[in-house]
Amino acid sequence: QVQLVESGGGLVQPGGSLRLSCAGSGFRFSSYAMRWDRQAPGKERTLVAFITASGAYTNYAESVKGRFTISRDNAKNTMYLQMNSLKPEDTAVYYCYAAIGHWGQGTQVTVSS
Repeated sequence: QVQLVESGGGLVQPGGSLRLSCAGSGFRFSSYAMRWDRQAPGKERTLVAFITASGAYTNYAESVKGRFTISRDNAKNTMYLQMNSLKPEDTAVYYCYAAIGHWGQGTQVTVSS
């Protein structure tokens, strides 16, 4: 069956970096666009970054432009989110989504001193 498994979350100080990974299985990973979303406590889930199936095109929420980078390695069936210059307002559960219509279980990112 389709599975998406996120990893790489954790606690980091403001200004720090984290790299999230999303490993896909059970579907043709290289055929589907993917995205990262996040949901902060008490708020709706919102788009963070998007990447096409080939990886040729990406797009970002304004709040993360210049700080986050989405990428994918189709040979490894894995998508990434490199997060730099993290801010407390980046604290959220981060979810990956594949355009086949499936979400991962989420990974917590906490930015705090």
